[in-house]
Amino acid sequence: MKVFRALALLLALVFCCSATVRAEGFALNEWSARGVSLAGGLIGRADDVSTLAYNAAGITQVPGTHIMGGLAFIAPMGTIVADLDAGGTKYTSTKPDVWIAPHGFVSHQLNDNVWLGFASFSRFGLGNSFDSNWVGKYNMYDIGLKTMSFVPTLAYKVNDTLSLSVGAEVMNAHVYRGNKIPTYNPSVSPRIFDNDLQLEGSGWGVGAHLGMHMRFNDQWSMGLSYKSQVTLNLYGDVDFSYEGGNYLPQAGNLPVARDRDANATLQLPDSIAWGLSYKPLENLSFEVGTVFTRWSTYNALNINMGNDYSSVNNKEWRDGWNFNGSVEYKPLDWWSLRAGVAYETPVVNESYSDYMMPTNGRTIMSLGTGVTWNNWTLDLAYAHLWIYPVDYDTTTSSGIHTGGIKGGHSENVQANIYMFSVGYTF
Repeated sequence: MKVFRALALLLALVFCCSATVRAEGFALNEWSARGVSLAGGLIGRADDVSTLAYNAAGITQVPGTHIMGGLAFIAPMGTIVADLDAGGTKYTSTKPDVWIAPHGFVSHQLNDNVWLGFASFSRFGLGNSFDSNWVGKYNMYDIGLKTMSFVPTLAYKVNDTLSLSVGAEVMNAHVYRGNKIPTYNPSVSPRIFDNDLQLEGSGWGVGAHLGMHMRFNDQWSMGLSYKSQVTLNLYGDVDFSYEGGNYLPQAGNLPVARDRDANATLQLPDSIAWGLSYKPLENLSFEVGTVFTRWSTYNALNINMGNDYSSVNNKEWRDGWNFNGSVEYKPLDWWSLRAGVAYETPVVNESYSDYMMPTNGRTIMSLGTGVTWNNWTLDLAYAHLWIYPVDYDTTTSSGIHTGGIKGGHSENVQANIYMFSVGYTF
């Protein structure tokens, strides 16, 4: 009964708190406050219930029944610098916003060798929003991708050293985009005007999670975790603020602006994470690790809007690496202090860069603390992301070199993350 009560509490938290998630990053790892404060350093440690997201095989180190849930508050910001054909530059900042990402976990030990778990968290998310009449409006002025993964997991303790896990991932995604379309209609004035195109859709995909954890002795442990590709089949609608007239500047083929159905296939990449943990003292631990994400599988985002018009968006990104290190110290039995740092390599191909992702690699520094009281735990985290700029001088993406823009770059792109997690042991 305890595991069912815990699962019910978890689902209530996730569904009541879910909101559109936008972050400056595409692959997210804001899966628990402790994990964020350790810059993701729970692959080798893997010793609380949130390891169901990081390396589920480590859940065999957590006896009994546990539940955890919480929220991340993500505040991104940045500026697009557009170089104009007529000379000069135009600076446009993203609209200030705070976006909420929930997470939730429950685990239950069946016997000495078998653990069950259920996790809900977001693996991917992005978003940017500008004024609808900004200079880059023909590429986009509003875009967002929200995903939520639901992962039931089975973990097996082979012996005192080795544990293995397998999970089935069911991912839901919601995507939207707004941009301006130059439209020609001889019966209105002006004959050429900016028409709003609003695209919105959602869909489902499935994948798998695999984990391995090795506890060599009281000081050393190592983890390995794999998350598979997920192919999302998205279905939705395209709405124009004005129906009628023809798109420009497609000479010889001017499809009519009309509301219509749309569909797209979005392939999200797989990743493999490794972590090595060292615990020289009972109250002190260190971890170094890396995550390899196969972004080269994200080669295009093409949207089918009917026989007369489709959106072709080449990406051809590079594979990416995350390198991280962290330390955790417990000055008291009930109090923990944490810090972490991570560096992520650039992945965007600037030949196809767009305003959807004005980021190209980042450095992350994080701090956090945690307290334990009877059966309760409370973890708090803060992280700052320094995000590196993207160049738009050579891109061929639609809408960048339109409306008087000849190039440009992003600058001062950063994000702050504030996070909490609350846990309970039954």
